[in-house]
Amino acid sequence: MKPTLPPLTLHGITDETPKVLTSELAEEIRQLVPSRLQMHSSWSLLYSLSRDGVSLSTLYAKSAPTSKMRAQNVRSGYILAVKDTSGNRFGCYLNEPPQIPPNGRYYGNSECFLWLDDVNDVFKVFPYSGLNNYIAYGEADYLSIGGGDGKSGLWLNSDLSKGVSDQCLTFGNEPLSRQGSSFNILGVEVWIVDPLHSSYY
Repeated sequence: MKPTLPPLTLHGITDETPKVLTSELAEEIRQLVPSRLQMHSSWSLLYSLSRDGVSLSTLYAKSAPTSKMRAQNVRSGYILAVKDTSGNRFGCYLNEPPQIPPNGRYYGNSECFLWLDDVNDVFKVFPYSGLNNYIAYGEADYLSIGGGDGKSGLWLNSDLSKGVSDQCLTFGNEPLSRQGSSFNILGVEVWIVDPLHSSYY
């Protein structure tokens, strides 16, 4: 029998802060992250478009592990959450922070997945298919999650104003936004799921 999880607390937001990730949506995603992270009841907001500005470079910088985390090789998880101008929410779980990979290669592992929660509160998840290794990749002018045949499961531009979501081989997903392949962005957040988050922030 699966143990009952303690209620989840989201740190870094206030009642006045425009939110992409709600408590209810976070609990849905929590059931899908690796079991080693599910018992941890605190998630911390690393980056928010409304709080930190419209810049992909800022998102990368805010998401980077601290020196203490690197020293102790902490195995964290990261939730990227996007809200389009129609109110659909979607994103991904990554086992590494959104970044420009120093080796120029795709990063991520089989724990990663895409998710969506549309305006009708229909929640869906798209796990890693194993068909390719194009899980996550970043450059200064874009962030891409999933790939194959020239399609990205989720793609964001440099000023986080526009994105693209197509069906991709990596996750076998449907387009995440109900606006179609291309969508306009209202909000973006990055959350960390960290067993010892209070020791590092």
